Amino acid sequence: MKGDYQELVDEISALLGAPATLENRDFGLIAFGAHDSDDDAAMDPVRTRSILTRKSTPAVRAWFEGFGITRATGPVRIPAAPDAGVFRDRICLPVRHRGVVLGYVWLLDAEPHPTHAQLTAAMEVATRIGGLLADEERAGSDLSRELRAALTAERGWQYDMALTALRTALGPAADGLHAMVCVAPWPGEDSPSPRTVPAAAALCTVPWHLPAGPAGRGAGTEPGGGREAHGGRAAGAGREARGGRATGGGAQARGGQEAEGMASGLGGEGVWALGVLVRLRAADNLAPAASAAGRLRDTAGAGAVAGVALPRRGLADLDTAWREASAGARAATAQPALGPLAEWSAIGPYRLLTALPRTDPDPAVRALLTAAHSELAHTAEVFLDHAGQAGRTAAALGIHRQTLYYRLSRVEQLTGLDLDAGEDRLLLHMALKAAKL
Repeated sequence: MKGDYQELVDEISALLGAPATLENRDFGLIAFGAHDSDDDAAMDPVRTRSILTRKSTPAVRAWFEGFGITRATGPVRIPAAPDAGVFRDRICLPVRHRGVVLGYVWLLDAEPHPTHAQLTAAMEVATRIGGLLADEERAGSDLSRELRAALTAERGWQYDMALTALRTALGPAADGLHAMVCVAPWPGEDSPSPRTVPAAAALCTVPWHLPAGPAGRGAGTEPGGGREAHGGRAAGAGREARGGRATGGGAQARGGQEAEGMASGLGGEGVWALGVLVRLRAADNLAPAASAAGRLRDTAGAGAVAGVALPRRGLADLDTAWREASAGARAATAQPALGPLAEWSAIGPYRLLTALPRTDPDPAVRALLTAAHSELAHTAEVFLDHAGQAGRTAAALGIHRQTLYYRLSRVEQLTGLDLDAGEDRLLLHMALKAAKL
């Protein structure tokens, strides 16, 4: 496989002495060269928008395509058009592969203008980019069946056969360094992914089932990951009556209420995730995976999150990598502070919780997880997240300490747990986290 996009763009920037920008044929940003000029006028709104939003407007696209860049086989010079926000002359290098345009390299045209020899050398690099884009486009469309089979098969002969087919399809690249990415929820089984995903070796859709809870989210099974925990709570509002915290170490009587709004069956059919096998150059640099995840989340739409597995060389543990990536996406869904991109190595207790089979909530917390007590559950979780420090918890919740003490006493009454006991705290903390999954 040819080099990384960023390296190729930097090579063009060095050849022509100007920052280059690479976009796909849909004008989606792939990579851009560093801009080190102190002259603000050197940046116009079109380039700035492309870098900041990773795409160009339909009007800008129509303007540039009007100069024949979709048909050009060599550099195209495009004059400035201040009315369209194009304040600087540009040079467009079409990126083609076997006669098909796959993208564009853009440069701001300035004195001294690039020579014919420089532009010829830059077009040779653009041809290498075209080959890379074509390889990745084929990977996205041609290997989806092989990747899906590997991600959904149980360990055994079917998994071994699926890996063999995927290795054969990938060729030598199969033994390289990869990271698995999970983007969820994906719009649908047949929803198209971007035509090019930087560094993607293969991608496919797989069934995805979000956990259920009082808000009515779907529930079900996750390929390779076991049945998901049900439950959850909505963040409540309102204020508890002020009062002192109950003292004493004995367990309080459990509340007699059963958990309400808890899902009891499987559902959520038709919900999908996108699995992406991303090539890496170094195990300590997940930037290619993060870039691919960001682009795909934009495609998936609002609310989509992504999880990234630990880097691995070769495909032997692809099922484990998928479980890690899925766990990251689940954790980012349950705990937005971890997302929208969550690396498995950084999701803390969710590494353990997402690996557990689906279970009903512990009896001690069922009453606490009802919608009527959502504020108490939230208070207990924040208290435990802050290591039981009342001052920090009260500040985080924006309440008086006496209000906090009253709520914690109510938590003890509902659960029968003693918040002065370490094991009871652990049980409550894990139960609250698991309920969000």
